Amino acid sequence: MPTPTADSLPVYPAGTVGGAPLEQALAEIQRLKQERNAVILAHNYQIAAIQDLADFVGDSLGLSLQAQRTEAEEIVFCGVHFMAETAAILCPDKRVLIPDVEAGCSLADSITAEQLRAWKAEHPGAVAVVYVNCTADVKAEADYCCTSANALKLVQSIPPDKEILFAPDMFLGDYLRTNTDRRIRVWMGECHVHAGIRPRHVDKMWEEHPDAELLIHPECGCVSQVMWHLSQGDFPEDRTHILSTAGMVSAAVDSDATEFLVATETGIIHQMQQRQPDKTFLPIKADAECEFMKMITLDKLLHTLRTGVHEVTVDPDIAERARRSIERMVAVT
Repeated sequence: MPTPTADSLPVYPAGTVGGAPLEQALAEIQRLKQERNAVILAHNYQIAAIQDLADFVGDSLGLSLQAQRTEAEEIVFCGVHFMAETAAILCPDKRVLIPDVEAGCSLADSITAEQLRAWKAEHPGAVAVVYVNCTADVKAEADYCCTSANALKLVQSIPPDKEILFAPDMFLGDYLRTNTDRRIRVWMGECHVHAGIRPRHVDKMWEEHPDAELLIHPECGCVSQVMWHLSQGDFPEDRTHILSTAGMVSAAVDSDATEFLVATETGIIHQMQQRQPDKTFLPIKADAECEFMKMITLDKLLHTLRTGVHEVTVDPDIAERARRSIERMVAVT
């Protein structure tokens, strides 16, 4: 993560956004976006107000791929830092801004490029697969990137005689190891928010809502136990789904169910409710909130659009090597 710039957010009067009434501030955001030829991207875990005014809402890689397809000159990425880096890698002809440069990620911070190089040296010939939730220099050291949605397919595409090193999320890695017959070594990293969603939270909510559908992100600390329950027939297979954030939103739209239990960061429930207002979405753990995601506010977004601060750049050599690992993923999946 870079050192924050000296440009700090001004102190605005209480009850205002950027010193202006809310309605006026929202209009200014739209005006500045047009003037700067910018597009606003928001991750599913952002606060509701940011999601509502974004041009696109989605998961991290999906947003970066969307940015590639726009004609905007600037990308304002409302998410955490590694996501803005990915956008910068995939959109070298665009300027990428983040409203708060200190919005980090506990999962991305759990492995460094130096650690990955050392791990690869201990296992020569192994294929290094990294979850997209990592820094640019880690992506640059990998053979493949993956997302939670395509990780299974990507791992299964690797020649069967190859050992696989998977980093950095240990819960997603264990999910892959359980659902394939591959030799996979798993890095012991975690998202502190997802790791905190434990089996007891699932058991309690399902006891209270026995007819609901269960949507679980594979980063969650409850995934292994849920898979065991499925293997024992304790959980209904047709109502238990382990999915990416984008997959969760799609499942909620496609399902005939009217009640869902959602095991991921709670910000996604706003997106689900917006798309399916007649359905009920309940968080498995009500306080599963990422403080880093919530660092992006309307004040900070407006300040970035006014001043153009907090550009996210990636060293060209690192960007080129990281782009290769992403392109290999896209070619496979």
